[in-house]
Amino acid sequence: MTTRPRPAPDQGDGGDGIDFDDQPSVLANLPKAPLDDVLGIEYLHARPDRVVARMPVAGNTQPVGLLHGGASCVLAESVGSVAAGLHALPDRFPVGVDINATHHRGVRTGHVTAVATPAHQGRGSASYEIVITDDDGHRVCTARLTCVLRSAPQEPPATADER
Repeated sequence: MTTRPRPAPDQGDGGDGIDFDDQPSVLANLPKAPLDDVLGIEYLHARPDRVVARMPVAGNTQPVGLLHGGASCVLAESVGSVAAGLHALPDRFPVGVDINATHHRGVRTGHVTAVATPAHQGRGSASYEIVITDDDGHRVCTARLTCVLRSAPQEPPATADER
């Protein structure tokens, strides 16, 4: 099996024409999931080896005012999926197949920040550890996400009318 070369973590060009050192451009061109907008998730950094995003606690709480564990899981899956998607470029896309999370402490105010780093980046799957911290840097949640990397759909052939 042949794998495409991966850049060293400090190289800018991902080999797919993406200059990961141009973070404003990378962040502006990330695919947006509607749920990210609902939860207020904001991406701060995105490379195949590290994705960082933050989310407000307000609006994402349980009835008792604590950050909802499901919101933490969505944040974890979002940053892990973006990392897997960047790793999978240009011919594959990620599909999450497993997520688990341990919630360490409650948060009532401010933001939480998630950092996804790879545990494994292969041709057929990718797994990420996601650490979520509060504004004071305390670990709130530790999650692991595994994605299967599927072949990207091919463009359908042009019809006679499109030629």
